[in-house]
Amino acid sequence: MIHAHVTTWFIAIILLFVSYSMQKKGKQKPAKITKMILRLFYILILATGGHLFGIYASSLGSGILTSAVFWKALAGLWVIASMEMLLMKQAKGKSTELFWIQFVVSLLIVLFFGYVVL
Repeated sequence: MIHAHVTTWFIAIILLFVSYSMQKKGKQKPAKITKMILRLFYILILATGGHLFGIYASSLGSGILTSAVFWKALAGLWVIASMEMLLMKQAKGKSTELFWIQFVVSLLIVLFFGYVVL
């Protein structure tokens, strides 16, 4: 299940960059299609991540709320939110600098918890 989760994250990040570049070039219809596919991958990420969280939660019991797994899950939700907000702000023609910063910071936190702490 870990490989499925990592693969969905990897594909979602690629789709983020593809959708962002399409929107930037003014190709609205292909950008909309890739955004919808990206949203499907959000669901797959949440499903695989929820499954992994459940496995860790069953082994940790009541200590799950203070564990690194809980904080990684929250940071993962932050990554998804920042990806979605990034594309929404760009579609409206607003500045995306803050959301790029949030995306990078949250992604680094997730990678740190996923590969160093856990």
